[in-house]
Amino acid sequence: METATASGSGTVTAKRKPVFVKVDQLQPNTSGHTLTVKVVSSKPVKVTNKNGGRPSFSSRPLQPSRIAECLVGDETGTILFTARNDQVDTMKPDTTVILRNAKIDMFKGTMRLAVDKWGRVEVTEPANFEVKEENNLSLVEYELVNVEE
Repeated sequence: METATASGSGTVTAKRKPVFVKVDQLQPNTSGHTLTVKVVSSKPVKVTNKNGGRPSFSSRPLQPSRIAECLVGDETGTILFTARNDQVDTMKPDTTVILRNAKIDMFKGTMRLAVDKWGRVEVTEPANFEVKEENNLSLVEYELVNVEE
């Protein structure tokens, strides 16, 4: 089921089908992942103001951002997903979601899954797999090592 789109120059380019990956295949500082996961838990995170609570004089009104840390996973393992704003409402426990164009952010040496404005979080029909909670990739700590030649 390939679809074709016309670009500005008049050429037709074929959209490629998404390649779904499993949680245990995720690596640090990578992006463009599409995966189907089940939400295990969701915990709201208190967002602090960057300027110490003083009023901000910005040209646009600031919406307080909402963030939740959600443990998501599939039959191969789990990872923490950082849900932002509208994504927080979607990420309810026992919900199955498709994360499109997800990326791996590093936070204090550990991996976090995130979907920014270039990706999508879609609720889908319940998955028929059991989440393997004993393989949590967010508990693995990575260290950046410079290799000199």
